[in-house]
Amino acid sequence: MIKIPYEEIILKINEKTGMMAGEIEDRIDKKLKQLSGLISKEGAAHIVANELGVKIFEPLSGRLQIKNIISGMRDVETVGKVLQVYEIREFSSENRSGKVASMLIGDETGTIRVVLWGSQADLTANIAQGFIVKVLGGYVRENNGRKEIHLNDRSQLLINPKGEVVKEVVEVASGRRKEIKELKENDIDIELLGTIVQAFDIKFYEVCPRCAKRAKPSSDLFVCNEHGNVIPSYSYVMNAVLDDGTETIRCVFFRNQVEKLLSMSQEQLMKFRSEPAEFEAVKNNLLGTIIKVIGRANNNPMFNRLEFVAQNVDPNPNPEEELKRVQGN
Repeated sequence: MIKIPYEEIILKINEKTGMMAGEIEDRIDKKLKQLSGLISKEGAAHIVANELGVKIFEPLSGRLQIKNIISGMRDVETVGKVLQVYEIREFSSENRSGKVASMLIGDETGTIRVVLWGSQADLTANIAQGFIVKVLGGYVRENNGRKEIHLNDRSQLLINPKGEVVKEVVEVASGRRKEIKELKENDIDIELLGTIVQAFDIKFYEVCPRCAKRAKPSSDLFVCNEHGNVIPSYSYVMNAVLDDGTETIRCVFFRNQVEKLLSMSQEQLMKFRSEPAEFEAVKNNLLGTIIKVIGRANNNPMFNRLEFVAQNVDPNPNPEEELKRVQGN
């Protein structure tokens, strides 16, 4: 079902009729009282729009600008410039398992997150900031009040397609800055700035060399649920505690973010698997380091605590930019 936010209905009526927002909302309030208990605020807004001859939803087809993408749409086509690529992660539940990745794209009208499921997630390995991507056959969902385009195995993602150009992208903050004390479970696209006060050892684990999913030990080798017996590759994860002066939180860094945090290559990091004692000096050097990290807040059910999963990390935030931010507040 296509869902149009209340604020967008108000804006649409304003654009088509020239009525002020206050006058439109007065009409909506009267309609709510008239149909008390029988209709939502959005429903009342739709009725008012209809009475004024304003079409809130006009069927759209073909390539859409991001501002025209609405929750509930299917078979969406759009083109955007990649602003941020996030980590591939695996998931597992009683009903299904697999992998998912995401990225933020933008055009001249706005920005939107693109979520890639299954085999589509692998495409992010070939995508970098500044690339142009074309989405075909996406479907739109709402997540915590934000629209997202989702891609499954029936969708297509074209990377740097010939002839496609995106002009200047509408400026967007890389993440909503919050203090740690303000974090809530399921917060997404949140930016934290803080000091590392504790760092933990890297944990290495076996993955399938073909699909990068977790490989489980068997009697002889390792087994991938999708590809059977494999000689595993290795991935890694690292935890650190971040303090921003309001509170502390444990941050979780997976493979790419570990490399960014430590400014080390995969080859350099793999040496610590056979020589873990050598990592002590690296951990000590991290203490007191100020970093900026973007990610999501999750509840760890094992310890019943909030943790922050990093999706992008800046180990050298610009002090001038941070000063301007403070002065702006």
